Amino acid sequence: MADELIIAGRAFHSRLIVGTGKYKTFQEMKRAHEASGAEMVTVAVRRVNLTDRSKESLLDYIDTEKIFILPNTAGCYTADDAIRTARLGREAGLSNWVKLEVIGDEKTLFPDVLGLIEATRTLVKEDFIVLPYTNDDLVIARRLIDAGASAVMPLGAPIGSGLGIQNPTNIKILREQITEVPVIVDAGVGTASDAALAMELGADAVLMNTGIAGAQDAVAMAEAMKHAVIAGRLAYQAGRIEKKLYATASSPLAGVVK
Repeated sequence: MADELIIAGRAFHSRLIVGTGKYKTFQEMKRAHEASGAEMVTVAVRRVNLTDRSKESLLDYIDTEKIFILPNTAGCYTADDAIRTARLGREAGLSNWVKLEVIGDEKTLFPDVLGLIEATRTLVKEDFIVLPYTNDDLVIARRLIDAGASAVMPLGAPIGSGLGIQNPTNIKILREQITEVPVIVDAGVGTASDAALAMELGADAVLMNTGIAGAQDAVAMAEAMKHAVIAGRLAYQAGRIEKKLYATASSPLAGVVK
């Protein structure tokens, strides 16, 4: 059977979600999307020209027959601002799905979790499918699910930092305790091994932008991330061996005729 990622009843074959910002050109972005194999890309509503569609837009370089657009509320610092931005994206015909961001600190871009919960509750009542970017805190994840979130998206490290998974223990706890909705690691992935680790810890998917767009060869990195996510998922499903302090012979002598 296909190992599908299910969010709000919608199935995706790829567990890699990518962004649309920071690429050198729209053409490079399109090639990276193709190399990644991603079936969902996130688009900042504020970066899209929604009033004059006659002008070139990044939307012109996304094949919506193959790729699902996930609008996001990047750049919003209050719940009200995020709610307005999500509504704008839906009214413009982007989607009733939203990657919800409510930023609480300008330097770290850490989420304002209280504002995030408030915005989630409001948008869910308005029939949005809400995927909130949050911290790696189990209690906050529970509050977001109670508010109606269709996934929780804990950060691996600060947005765009490339530091990789800074608190693997918390990601493992989230994986073990959250079973109602997908857990998607969002932010901080810098290279393929970071993506593989996130998946090995049990994440249902990984979302990234800078790790691909900021690479010296964005297209090659996109392909590397695709394989890393697949490998990490398989390793998680396979079940790793127990870690031991001392060696264990790979070719035991028990039963060997001397």
